[in-house]
Amino acid sequence: MVTALTFIQSEEAIGAVRAAESLGLPIVVSFTVETDGRLPTGQSLGEAIVSVDEATSAAAAYFMVNCAHPDHFGDDLADTHWARRIRGLRCNASRMSHAELDECEVLDDGDPAELAASYAALTATLPWLNVFGGCCGSDLRHVTDIARSVAAAV
Repeated sequence: MVTALTFIQSEEAIGAVRAAESLGLPIVVSFTVETDGRLPTGQSLGEAIVSVDEATSAAAAYFMVNCAHPDHFGDDLADTHWARRIRGLRCNASRMSHAELDECEVLDDGDPAELAASYAALTATLPWLNVFGGCCGSDLRHVTDIARSVAAAV
């Protein structure tokens, strides 16, 4: 399986899905969003997933969101067709924007318990999620709290 992380536009995701499909490999595509919940191109997460699925006959095994704090996209998720295609999260511990993170001399590690609570809330909204991890600012503390929180929520 190919996992393509931190995609910022649907066009590059379409290319990756087509390439994996041409080789007979399953692929997972993970988008990142800015603090407004949109991809850097301005496209919404839902529009990006629908665009990839339409262009590739839904060839991606599933989608993920990574390199964004749950506060940046969590309110946009509901039980919709496109949200059902999201199976995994690798969220940032930090609420900072990508630009702010790029400027940090010391990476903001946020609050592990608060991040884990966000994962539990997202699991309640999207009970089909099955991949959980961390991205910028996360470490063993975060992942441990996430595992406990998600296990308690299911």
